[in-house]
Amino acid sequence: MIHPKEEKTLVLIKPDGVKRGLIGEIISRIEKRGLKIIGLEMIKAAPEQIDEHYPKDEKWIKRLGEKTLENYKSYGFDAKKELGSEDPLEIGKMVRGWLIDYLTSGPMVKIAVKGIHAVNMVRKLVGKSMPAEAEMGTIRGDFSVDDATAANRDKRAIHNIIHASETLEEAEHELKLWFGLEEIYDYKRAEEDIMF
Repeated sequence: MIHPKEEKTLVLIKPDGVKRGLIGEIISRIEKRGLKIIGLEMIKAAPEQIDEHYPKDEKWIKRLGEKTLENYKSYGFDAKKELGSEDPLEIGKMVRGWLIDYLTSGPMVKIAVKGIHAVNMVRKLVGKSMPAEAEMGTIRGDFSVDDATAANRDKRAIHNIIHASETLEEAEHELKLWFGLEEIYDYKRAEEDIMF
């Protein structure tokens, strides 16, 4: 077990966040929280990189499809008519493809973050994945207006500004995927002795 203040996580500012000029705001919120930026770069991701970023596990893909079907049902839309299927795995594959298209549609900013419980702290700052459910005061709650129903009906990914690793294991995998060891810098922030 690592010390909680040694925890690292990944943040990706997605193409909509970059195009909307939210890079500075997002970095500011991370740093004001007392977390440390230890890696930072603007990139244009290749489809292969995004394909490696998202799980290929059938269970995860099926879950995407199930969420989409739940969304269609809750709003009274016909998934079979609009998507051509009611099979959660088939729909999940469609959604995963939309995610790849979305994250390769423009530049992104990759950020390595370190600090006490970095994974959970960043997730709190970011807010729930579904913008309509994200609390005000979170990045998605304050800046994202997209909706799953609109995204599904338009056959595209939800534009929710930012990605943040959900678990320590996911963070470890994603940091290795997006950053080389030579791209990570550690240092002591001036207020570290005061804060923790």
